[in-house]
Parts: sequence; C-alpha cells; structure tokens
Amino acid sequence: MAKRHLLLVTTCLWALSCALLLHASSDGFLRVNLNKKRLDKEDLTAAKLAQQAGNHLLKTSSSDSDIVPLVDYLNTQYYGVIGIGTPPQNFTVIFDTGSSNLWVPSAKCYFSIACYLHSKYKSKKSSTYKADGETCKITYGSGSISGFFSKDNVLVGDLVVKKQKFIEATRETSVTFIIGKFDGILGLGYPDISVGKAPPIWQSMQEQKLLADDVFSFWLNRDPDASSGGELVFGGMDPKHYKGNHTYVPVSRKGYWQFNMGDLLIDGHSTGFCAKGCAAIVDSGTSLLAGPTAIVAQVNHAIGAEGIISTECKEVVTEYGEMILDLLIAQLFLNSSNSVILYYLSRQIHRKYVASNGIASVVDKENLRSDALCSVCEMAVVWIENQLRENKTKELILNYANQLCERLPSPNGESTVSCHQISKMPNLAFTIAKKTFVLTPEQYIVKLEQSGQTVCISGFMAFDIPPPRGPLWILGDVFMGAYHTVFDFGNDRIGFAKSA
Repeated sequence: MAKRHLLLVTTCLWALSCALLLHASSDGFLRVNLNKKRLDKEDLTAAKLAQQAGNHLLKTSSSDSDIVPLVDYLNTQYYGVIGIGTPPQNFTVIFDTGSSNLWVPSAKCYFSIACYLHSKYKSKKSSTYKADGETCKITYGSGSISGFFSKDNVLVGDLVVKKQKFIEATRETSVTFIIGKFDGILGLGYPDISVGKAPPIWQSMQEQKLLADDVFSFWLNRDPDASSGGELVFGGMDPKHYKGNHTYVPVSRKGYWQFNMGDLLIDGHSTGFCAKGCAAIVDSGTSLLAGPTAIVAQVNHAIGAEGIISTECKEVVTEYGEMILDLLIAQLFLNSSNSVILYYLSRQIHRKYVASNGIASVVDKENLRSDALCSVCEMAVVWIENQLRENKTKELILNYANQLCERLPSPNGESTVSCHQISKMPNLAFTIAKKTFVLTPEQYIVKLEQSGQTVCISGFMAFDIPPPRGPLWILGDVFMGAYHTVFDFGNDRIGFAKSA
C-alpha cells in the first residue's frame, strides 16, 4: 500500500503512460489525481480535430457509486483510464456523451499509423475474451474507424462490467487518431445511436445491477493550475462538486442527450433566434459551444471577436436591408410570421439571378449562390427584428447588421479576442427550464499559449443544423465546466447545477 500511495503523489507525465491507480476514500468514492498540460496552439489544433471525432432521488455518496478520474487535456478534452480483459489491459479513453460505442485499437490493426502510437487490445492475453466477429464501421467528420466486435470484461473505476460488447478497431483513417492523446472512445449516449446495437456501458451497468442509482455525472475542473481534471461518477454524484440543487430538464429525443432550451441572452438581452425554442445536446466530447451562426455572430460582436467578413452577408444587408425592415414593420400590423418574409425574399433573390442570366431557370451554380444568400437572409431578419424591438433608427439598425456581417465566425469555427478585454466582456446566459444559466467571460473564453504568448479565443463556434433536427446547440465542455451535469438515464432527464 505504501508503494501505491507513493504513486498517487507522483506526477504522471500523461494519462497514456499512467497505470490505473485506485484509492478508496473515506466517503466511499474512488479517487485518482492526474496532471494537466498547459495550452498551446498546436495542442488546440489537435483538440479541434479530436473534437470532430466525438461531430427522482439521487444518492450523493454511496459505496455503489464509482468515480472515474479525468485528466484535462488543455481545457478542451477530458480523459480517463479503463481496463479491458482479465487481467485488465489499460486504455486512455474520451468519455463521450455524443456517441454510444466503446472502441479501442486492436492488436490486429496492422496498416494504420495510429495503432502503432497507442495501446492495443490483445484478446489472446485475456481469459474472459469472447469472440463476436461482426464487422462494423463508424464515420466521423474527420475520418472513420472500422473493425469488428468482441466481448470482454471492462473495468471502469472499480466496477467490472462483464461481457461488454466493444469494437476492436483495425483501421483508423483520420489524423485525429494519430495526434490525439487518447487510445479510444467510450460512448455514453443512448443505445439508439449505437453502431451494431452494442449497449452503451451505462446500460450494461444497469442490467448487471452494478449501480445504486441509474445516473452518471460529470464534474469538469476548468482550473488550469489544478492537478485534477475532474471526475465522472457512475451511480451518483459528489456533493462537493456542485452548489445548490440541480435543475432538471427532460430528454426530448433519445440518441444524443438532447433537450429543449430557450433563448441565449447577451447581458440580459435576447438574441432572438432561439426565443421560441431550440434543441440542445449536452456533449462531453465537444470542447466548445456550437450553435447557430445567427447567434454566434451576435456573441462575436458583443465580445469583439474577429471573424471573416462575409461578402454575401453585406450584399443582403445592402440590397435588401430596408426591404426586410419595411416587411417587419408591416408584419406587426398583419400578424404574419417571419417565414412569410423569408419566402418573399427568397423569391426576390431567385428572380434576380434568373434575370441576370437571361434564362428561364438558373444553372446549378447560381442556385447554390441564391440558396447561400437566402441563408444569410434568415440571419439578417433575426438581427434586424431584434434591433427593431429596441426602437433603434433605420440607420442604426442597418449599420448594426453590417457590423454583425463582419463578425461571422471563420469556417474553422474559432474567433480570437483580446485577452486584455475579458473583464469588460458581457455575461452570456442560456435559458433552460425557464431558468438562466450564466457564463462569465472567464468561463467562455479559452486561453492558450503560442510562442510564449497567451492567445484568447471565443468558446463559441458556428454550427448550423437545418430543421427539423435544428436549429441546434451543442453544449460542450465550456458549459459542462461551469455546470455540474447529471445524466439520469433512469428517468430520461438531465440536471445542471453550478460547479463547485
């Protein structure tokens, strides 16, 4: 035991090189402390790539609750260690609520560089291995993994999940998996989105009656100087890591952990786009906050983020701004919806491009151009309508819309801000279950190191999902770091409370 305690206070170079060190504390929780690494530009790029791999009564302390320690990789990815097989073969995995499968590299992976840089599962060394053999493939935004299913015992903290179905990856085609600090991914989403109908680990825990309560909870430590990256608790939640009571919202659509949210507020003011409701997903595998461009542009404007100037956006405001304003004023008297305005604008833009080509129908390229302008129209209508509610003059309204065009986020998502202006930036708030969940500038601005200098980026990135699935927000680690999050699969609900 003395040797084990000595290891617990020894700094780990990285989670990849750490053994699964266990320590049972007096409150019944299992705790492991892991070190962090300072942010830098190269690591941010790696994290962004890896991020694409991921696009009742609760007991508060129980011996049946199990904690998985998390290591924070540059405040953008959180890792923990699991064991597969008997004896356990250790793997560093991302605990991802945005997917549902468990996969790790296989010893039978011969032709992918990533497999040679990470730990590989060796079925011959496990006495509890059971062959399955069904082939599978999972495609991500940045690449894919393929392989076959196997069954074996999985050690999560000190819980042994028997005969868990998982993927032995024999091919990893993305650079994400080469440069990532993780071996594999452990999905915590609903079984509805699981490839091969493999049960997510929490469902297996539930069926094997390993948990006191059918929940798991995340505490993500955003303190860059802290040794602990956070904790994932199965079967309960640690009261030391949150303040007050949790606010619960029902899961609206199973698959991802999806719910209905309301408006996003900037210093208490509506951004309009989600005023009548938007869908949202809580995703521990996403680093930042991703949402509709129409809102992210307003956030960027409010915090002074530098984005890419959109020619199409300025064109719409210049040519159709006054028309939009007039239609919105008329709408107040006609009691019509914005969809009527958008339809009228789309017809005007379509006719313009038909006339400019002198033919009955435009070619595909012009159709795409027209569609792009119509997408900008929707944003312009929201922006102008918000300013109209503030009783601004026509000149101020159109000038504001043009400024927002300049704040549209870059295609890569990130927008830089001045680190010296953080204290002057506004608070932002998500409306969930008719309550506001505030993010301070210190919480939604991510700092990283570049050539010895601190660079600050906005924690918001643009992500547009069309109806009927969208508009959609993805609340990633920036939000989960501010709010302790409970995933209650027994009652199909999600709870949020301020992190402590």
